[in-house]
Amino acid sequence: MSTTRENGSLYTSIQNKIATIEFGHPASNSFPSELLERLQKEFQKLSDNEEVNVIILKSEGEKAFCAGASFDELVAIENLEQGKQFFSGFANVINAMRMCKKLIIGRIQGKTVGGGVGLAAACDYTMATEAAAIKLSELTIGIGPFVIAPAVERKMGLAALSELSLSAHEWKNAYWAQDKGLFAKVFESISDLDKEVELLSEKLASYNPQATQEMKKVLWENTAHWDKLLIARAAVSGELVLSEFTKNALSKFKK
Repeated sequence: MSTTRENGSLYTSIQNKIATIEFGHPASNSFPSELLERLQKEFQKLSDNEEVNVIILKSEGEKAFCAGASFDELVAIENLEQGKQFFSGFANVINAMRMCKKLIIGRIQGKTVGGGVGLAAACDYTMATEAAAIKLSELTIGIGPFVIAPAVERKMGLAALSELSLSAHEWKNAYWAQDKGLFAKVFESISDLDKEVELLSEKLASYNPQATQEMKKVLWENTAHWDKLLIARAAVSGELVLSEFTKNALSKFKK
């Protein structure tokens, strides 16, 4: 069932200490600001929920996992403050994922662009299908993947970040993403992916929650400065989005 709601949808179900967050939006599961804010708050809430030991992040449908930030909102930005606020959406979600006490499993069923790649990189363990190609297309419209770059670099390394961000016109397939460390495993079908996600989440949910929490701290060492860094990066994007180059590029895309 896919959502037709303009601001998208977000549902969480909790079973056997496993919380599943499912987001959706009619425009290829892209994120308007309101939906990013809801996702951020959901991670913060689940972090302190003692009925939850592990979180699965997934999106609706069988096609795109996430098309990044809302195009309509991007086009509507008129000043620096609006720009910074818009790009802070993904910054706040990534920081909430980083600070979340629970391990997060990413279930990636299809193509992923921009901020969606950032979300996949901010999960603690990410699995995907063969259809899950990735792309950072920001440079093609005169901005860059500044906010999500630290998350992508932490997971995939600087070489992969530079290749992804500079070949902004190019899809990289799921096996490339696996080779670079973004995906732990890649499966032929969604049903195979779901079986493995279920298996791993059940295992993780059965472990000592204090141990998994301490392990998460180790995995995210040296990222405390991201609170400030990602917001500063959002300001860079917010400024660039007002440039003549970007305005022209966006109007071409809109047509």
